[in-house]
Amino acid sequence: MANQVFPTKGNLLNIKKSLSLATLGYDLMDRKRNILIREMMTLIDTAQMVRDQIDETYRRAYRALQWANVSLGICSEAAETTPIETGIQITYRSVMGVELPHITIEPHEEESHYGLQNTNSQLDQAFVCFAKCKELTVVLAEVENSIYRLAVSIKKTQCRANALKNIIIPGFEENIHFISNALEEKEREEFSRLKVIRRITAGDKDGEAV
Repeated sequence: MANQVFPTKGNLLNIKKSLSLATLGYDLMDRKRNILIREMMTLIDTAQMVRDQIDETYRRAYRALQWANVSLGICSEAAETTPIETGIQITYRSVMGVELPHITIEPHEEESHYGLQNTNSQLDQAFVCFAKCKELTVVLAEVENSIYRLAVSIKKTQCRANALKNIIIPGFEENIHFISNALEEKEREEFSRLKVIRRITAGDKDGEAV
């Protein structure tokens, strides 16, 4: 890379400026990566906690539903009375330029839509547990999608930081070294040439004086 740069003071100043910007860029990339990693690690802990809650809630829900099916028969008609959820809203927040989803579900009183005459408490328990699972699923969807987006951004940031650290910055440093050496050699040659000229000039003056 150094051999492609013409050794002038102007190029030296420009490359030093580029090196300064590249170094600053690497520092910012490294800082961004660390912040995103901390954010992702926090979300990973949250995701594990929510998964555990969902697993336990689903176990209780299916256990209650099994007992309801045993005592009432298959409860498909009761299940069909449950309306489709339409109160989910998605907004976004930015973390170091990464858009992370924030999913909310419109709060409302969970009410069963099946009749009470031909049902029992086990079916009620299943209904309550599945409603809780719905809320936890919304939270888990937000967290896992955020983790995925953060992981993708961390990978891109890491690649860019590596390119700056291992390719761009060393290339600029090599060019600076090359140009500095070339300019110093040129200055030494110029200095030697001036000494020779002065010596010749001084000799001519001495000859004229004689």
